[in-house]
Amino acid sequence: MTASLSIAVAQINCTVGDLEGNCARIAAAAHRAQALGAQLLVTPELSLCGYPAEDLLLRPDFYRACDLALNTLAGAVRGVDVLVGHPLQIEDASSASGYRRFNAASLLRDGKVVATYLKRRLPNYEVFDEERYFESGTQACVVDVAGVRVGINICADVWESGAAEAAQAAGAQLLVALNASPYHVNKQATRYSVLRDRIEDTALPVIYCNLVGGQDELVFDGASCALDKRGRLALQMPVFEEALELVQFANDDIVPASLVPPRGAEAEIYAALVMGVRDYLGKNRFPGAIIGLSGGIDSALTLAIAVDALGADHVRAVMMPSPYTAQMSLDDSCEMVRRLGVQYDEIAIEPAMQTFANLLAPVLDTIPASAADTTAENLQARIRGMMLMAISNRSGAIVLTTGNKSEMATGYATLYGDMAGGFAVIKDVYKTLVYRLSEYRNTVSEVIPLNIITRPPSAELKPDQKDQDTLPPYEVLDAILQAWMEEDLSVGEIVARGYDEATVRRVIGMLRRNEYKRRQAPPGVRITQRGFGKDWRYPITNRFVGQ
Repeated sequence: MTASLSIAVAQINCTVGDLEGNCARIAAAAHRAQALGAQLLVTPELSLCGYPAEDLLLRPDFYRACDLALNTLAGAVRGVDVLVGHPLQIEDASSASGYRRFNAASLLRDGKVVATYLKRRLPNYEVFDEERYFESGTQACVVDVAGVRVGINICADVWESGAAEAAQAAGAQLLVALNASPYHVNKQATRYSVLRDRIEDTALPVIYCNLVGGQDELVFDGASCALDKRGRLALQMPVFEEALELVQFANDDIVPASLVPPRGAEAEIYAALVMGVRDYLGKNRFPGAIIGLSGGIDSALTLAIAVDALGADHVRAVMMPSPYTAQMSLDDSCEMVRRLGVQYDEIAIEPAMQTFANLLAPVLDTIPASAADTTAENLQARIRGMMLMAISNRSGAIVLTTGNKSEMATGYATLYGDMAGGFAVIKDVYKTLVYRLSEYRNTVSEVIPLNIITRPPSAELKPDQKDQDTLPPYEVLDAILQAWMEEDLSVGEIVARGYDEATVRRVIGMLRRNEYKRRQAPPGVRITQRGFGKDWRYPITNRFVGQ
């Protein structure tokens, strides 16, 4: 009779560089797994040090600290085997650096490291640059746990053929993959697809344990799962929360376990943004957040996310009206603040506007103004940014900027003004999605006044201003941006979808000209397959538009 195995899958929220804290999380999961009767605990990729550790992985002292932490952890967990991800450095005099470095996973048993697997597939695309830090492993690793032969893979190993088949050829009955797979919209469907490809290639059931939590601009959704040898979903864990679940392997296959139902698209994206804010502020020990309210939908959504992430007691909203601010904007902002219960300040900026105008007049009067001059408009944004940063300096709280992806793409944002701050919450959220997320949030509880959602968007920097005075309709703008940025379509291919060529060229021209602004923008939560961050590396000096 085939041996059976009880496996605990721990999707945990690790912090890069917090070796002691991460080990404590792993040890706590091990103790819980043992109490539940598990024989094997699986943790995410590089769970010991956090992911991505970036250039910490170039430091020899970082590897030494990780080695010490791994040995300490091994001594602290007994009675259950623990599969833990960690970086590994091996001295090699023939190497230019004197070392060989690997993305590894080790099995801890009875106080010792009894087996180590070295990741074979090193991703070097999108947000990944593992070839900068690691070498590829070459050998399969199959470990015997309670009589079951478990093949180990790490993340990208299951996204391409080769590593899984090597484990199967080495005698594996079950494939376990440790992952640090960052979230973007529709990512889970892609994961299911690649796992089913590996199952088809190997006839092995798969357990997929994924990291959860925010790390700088990345968010990891967890969503750990298991598929049986026919590719059927046997375990589905929740998204955007830590969890530990048991899965049973018996009769050469995985036994169906709990299946958490999927969330709707807007609910999932909203949860990603909340986690990104919570972990960015929490892991970096900011005491709270400051948000400049405008009465518009972007700042309203940002405020709602911040309160859901941090609690009302840790959020401060500041309204800074100018002579162009509509009374509706003031009223709606006050109403939203009342609904959420956050601290609220109102500071009129007209005196500062007049002071700057007087100071600058002797110089500006000597410079001819063009028809498209925005000096006075940008000055208002910079006055507001200066005020928010002053409050940040005094309180220690971080300013959350409120610009969306459509604005970041087209340059419809002011350097050192509304771009001033420490974290850009909706930087990767198109304007059309901002509306959908706001409507979703109001289905949970109605915190965003209806006027904010239904009124035409405006920066309110001059009389009767509307966004569509200078931008195409957002439905058109966002579709063009998505086609160019995320699908890498050419001008001609986008036009073939039915968009006006002059509009397409205008949008791409704005995108190209404003790269210098984006390089100076704060980081923000990545929720699309290509955000303005690690996976967007266009040159500032660039005259290519294409045909």
